[in-house]
Amino acid sequence: MTPQQKAMLQKLGPFIALLAICAGLSVMSADFLTMGNLLNVMRQVSINALIAFGMTLVILLGGIDLSVGSILALSSVLTAMLLQAGVDPLLATLLGILSGALMGCCNGLVISKGKVAPFIATLASMTILRGLSLVASNGSPITGFGSDMFSMLGGGYVAGVVPVPVVWMLLMFAGFWFMLKKTVFGRHVYATGGNEESARLSGVKVDRVKIWVYTLSGALSAMAGAVLTSRLNSAQPTAGAGYELDAIAAVVLGGTSLTGGRGWIVGTLIGALLIGVLNNGLNLLGVSSFYQQVIKGVVILLAVLLDRSGKK
Repeated sequence: MTPQQKAMLQKLGPFIALLAICAGLSVMSADFLTMGNLLNVMRQVSINALIAFGMTLVILLGGIDLSVGSILALSSVLTAMLLQAGVDPLLATLLGILSGALMGCCNGLVISKGKVAPFIATLASMTILRGLSLVASNGSPITGFGSDMFSMLGGGYVAGVVPVPVVWMLLMFAGFWFMLKKTVFGRHVYATGGNEESARLSGVKVDRVKIWVYTLSGALSAMAGAVLTSRLNSAQPTAGAGYELDAIAAVVLGGTSLTGGRGWIVGTLIGALLIGVLNNGLNLLGVSSFYQQVIKGVVILLAVLLDRSGKK
């Protein structure tokens, strides 16, 4: 098999796996292929996909962001506090997303200027931000926003059919696909992840790229938090726990290399769909949540092993 054929197979692998799982679940459960269930899967996938799009940029750099779940929680709490204070829903949502961007920017500054390893920097911020969300909310959920406009963000429908979160997911997907494929910034992300020193010598402002990538990751996490808060009509200070693992899993399943410099946003969307379909199918089949964790772990391990084998 030629290197080009192997690369094509790696790209198509997640899509083939998604089709195979869907085919299997449609046989095992009559409820799987119903329109209501498929739309529900898409709505559930949207939150993980939004976070995973930002995580894709981070992993393309060869980094990692463990703080996305905590950013989601704290930005959600801040948005809810603004709504309860009577701030316009649109402004409150935008300020919440901006707060997430600032949290991500801090990660980028610590990593690029402080020369701290991404794992350590984001592990520290994960703990700090989770603590701040508990402090700000006094450890209790914030509920009762009384805003129909805000409720539309996570619970509304376009044309009475398509869930609004799915529309946001597709818009962000299109935007990030264009950015990575067609812009100078996208090329700089790939170059930095492929070989940081070579990128720097070629004139790429590596530190600036890192700061922007982590800023975007934080903003998308906050956006996912706004969607989740709207859907539940409640901001939970403990929300987002473990979301960083699902996002990383979606990116890895989609074929993005953990060592950086290789991957695509289409694969991430397929990876998020894979996880969502797997979760939904296992629930329909009545599989225990304990076994679901085991199955997801095995799937992720297989994806990493395939990624490593593809480099040989």
